[in-house]
Amino acid sequence: MKRQSLPIVAFLFAVGLLTTALIVAAPAFAETELTIVMHSDLKLLDPIWSGGYITRNHGYMIYDTLFATDAAGQIRPQMVERYDVSADKLTYTLTLREGLLWHDGKPVAAEDCVASLKRWGSRDTMGQKLMTFVKDMPVIDTRTFRIVLKEPTGLVLPALGKPSVYVPFMMPKRVADTSPNEQITDTTGSGPFVFKRENWKPGDKVVYTRFAQYRPRPEPPSSLAGGKVAKVDRVVWKALSDHQTAINALLNGEVDMIESPPHDLLPVLRKDANVKLLNRDQLGFQYAFRFNTLHRPFDNVKIRQALWYAFNQEDFLRATIGDPTYYRLCKALRAATSYRRRGPGQPGSGGEVAHGASGPEGRHAVHGLADAGDPCG
Repeated sequence: MKRQSLPIVAFLFAVGLLTTALIVAAPAFAETELTIVMHSDLKLLDPIWSGGYITRNHGYMIYDTLFATDAAGQIRPQMVERYDVSADKLTYTLTLREGLLWHDGKPVAAEDCVASLKRWGSRDTMGQKLMTFVKDMPVIDTRTFRIVLKEPTGLVLPALGKPSVYVPFMMPKRVADTSPNEQITDTTGSGPFVFKRENWKPGDKVVYTRFAQYRPRPEPPSSLAGGKVAKVDRVVWKALSDHQTAINALLNGEVDMIESPPHDLLPVLRKDANVKLLNRDQLGFQYAFRFNTLHRPFDNVKIRQALWYAFNQEDFLRATIGDPTYYRLCKALRAATSYRRRGPGQPGSGGEVAHGASGPEGRHAVHGLADAGDPCG
């Protein structure tokens, strides 16, 4: 089927992408379909049970949240029409927007949200902490419920609007009543797309169709907040684990987008005038390294210190990323080395406290091993 030209697509779910390859095809007047090669194949459907990013992304396709994080990092109402906080900061009263429907046509109710928060709050670390402050969550009417606290805390809105795993997605009460230690089997949501279970073939494809009765917020979209307006009728996530196969599929017009093309193949994509490379994540990613300090040899602090002296950032990044356009070195203590070079004026830096295996750092590494009693020192 020919696909309609899709200029940048405001990406149907607002999930940050590092580098996205998008091919621009000729317009058509049939049902619009967007076919994407995601970073992974979808195998688990419960975003409260699984912390995988692909399951989180699936959640944003079919579910909605009470609050959401906008592009400025601010928490904004999403399913909530309004909320009030009592003068003593102990009671949050939340009222849902009118006209919210589940994919089965039933109205979204306050009791659904309470059940969803309880299940999420038993799985998510931030949710678990929030629940230690919660005294009760009474339902006031079909659209209104309260979160009553034992003592004031600033966790309420940041927890309800957190952008990543585990996201507090709202589900019908019958689904949310599923034990948090079991996966849900009913994927009814209230988000902009409907999951087509009958078309789901793990290892091959995932299919979503536009939910015609979804009511987006009136505000312009801003990251995960604002109006989620579905621009296409059908979305297909195509599972292609081999990067070269995915690139060839994009160049041949068999798919429309690749979520995370590998850096070593970006020069191939740049040569094709029909392909646009979109940078959807201005902050980049960071590498972090953690020792297993319970077992030898890294239960020895001297050996851990020696490794950091020996570890060379640039060697690692050159082997892992390759093109220095997409990484930068930094020896700051906090925030690991950026997965992509930032341009002038962009915030943040990042880097490990790793130095290098030559010169004085290398000698420090050798001396450290010797101090630790390692014969290699």
